[in-house]
Amino acid sequence: MAANRDRMFTIKREGNLPYFQSLFFNLIKNIKFHKITHMQNNLRISALAALLLLAGFSCKKSSSSAEETFAVTPAVINSIKEMGFTTSNIASTEGGFIVEGDIFIPNSDLNRSMKGSILRVGESEQYRTTNLVTGLPRVITVLVSTKLPVSYISATDEAISRYNAQNLQVSFLRVTSGSPSITITPAPKSAQYLASAGFPTAQGNPYNQVLVSTRQIGSQPQATVASILAHEMGHCIGFRHTDYMDRSYSCGGAASNEGASTVGAINIPGTPTGPDANSWMLACIGSGMDRPFNANDKTALNYLY
Repeated sequence: MAANRDRMFTIKREGNLPYFQSLFFNLIKNIKFHKITHMQNNLRISALAALLLLAGFSCKKSSSSAEETFAVTPAVINSIKEMGFTTSNIASTEGGFIVEGDIFIPNSDLNRSMKGSILRVGESEQYRTTNLVTGLPRVITVLVSTKLPVSYISATDEAISRYNAQNLQVSFLRVTSGSPSITITPAPKSAQYLASAGFPTAQGNPYNQVLVSTRQIGSQPQATVASILAHEMGHCIGFRHTDYMDRSYSCGGAASNEGASTVGAINIPGTPTGPDANSWMLACIGSGMDRPFNANDKTALNYLY
């Protein structure tokens, strides 16, 4: 439930280390079997071998530095807390961090000051972020990456049809080329979430990417995948989780208040003050579950768009 260069670079650099080691040992074998007698040649070969071995260690050190770029440091935790998100189970990923299971926070946004009033009413309601999509009416184009299974096209079409059936001021259109508003693309193989997205930009544009972990989703039915995609598209246009005040409602475990935030917590009039068991924006979804928009979801969508 809205990015790879460093990790790819790290893998390539680490992948070269065995090559340096094998080259080093081959040089030693050559010294032994060919009985090199000239001191100058010995020195040159030994120096070359040492340089190659050092280069391997240098590569390994660089890899560690690249990984540390995305470390969950105390400063990162404090920034995420200041933004109003829970600090438990923060996961580092390319370009930023995943919080609350599926919300992507870019590295560049950790210290970003976002404008907007903060209002919280009730215990568990329909919530939106401070930033919304502007320039209405507006068509939001969606592209499904060719790296995803073909089944994700049908699931995306179903998610889009759920939104378009509401006759909102924002509509969605799936495209196959060009520069889409939102791209649905594979998540990193190490992803521990079903999918992730971010919130609209300060300029009023929808978050431009939904990352999908096909390994985590597995062979879920189309309706479940459509519900997951509709949920992430909800984040892209400005919705937070409806069990905002207590994620344990849909996720289980101990109560986890997501906190007041400079990017969220504005109550939508006309939605309930108690938990809404079937909302499409609940933080977690069960296997095989379908969550089309219920009456409260429709009230929230129509109020905002």
